[in-house]
Amino acid sequence: MAIAYLRRFASRIARNASLSSSFGSSIARSSASSSSPSASAKVADRIVKLSAVDPDGNKREVIGLSGQTLLKALTNQGLIDPDSHRLEDIDACSAECEVHIAQEWLEKLPPASYDEKYVLKRNSRARVLNKHSRLGCQVVLSQELQGMVVALPEPKPWDIP
Repeated sequence: MAIAYLRRFASRIARNASLSSSFGSSIARSSASSSSPSASAKVADRIVKLSAVDPDGNKREVIGLSGQTLLKALTNQGLIDPDSHRLEDIDACSAECEVHIAQEWLEKLPPASYDEKYVLKRNSRARVLNKHSRLGCQVVLSQELQGMVVALPEPKPWDIP
């Protein structure tokens, strides 16, 4: 869609003789480079495949991108309701995006921040932190997490309407 807009814009500029020499060639170069196969190869290099176990015990493949949060990948797959977590900001988090991460993958993640631990403890009935619990909005995917296994906990009884 953006390329079509740029092409229309380039044709309008081409009508104006004073602008066509400077802008027309640069727009043609940018639209030609954006459709090159190397752009798609870069996206393929960013793909991170994960496994998620839903509360019923079903294992599902989840695909995300490096730099994307785990919450976004799980939401795109339909495992977490997007309305339950509006912002990917720790201050707006209500632990709706809590996930349990397998031990071998926990060691590959940076340690949870004080704020993340606080949110997880605040939303735990016993105020005890499960060592496998992390907030999906705070876990940033990377190539090192390729194949990671996460489990989605059952909804807490006090969270069910």
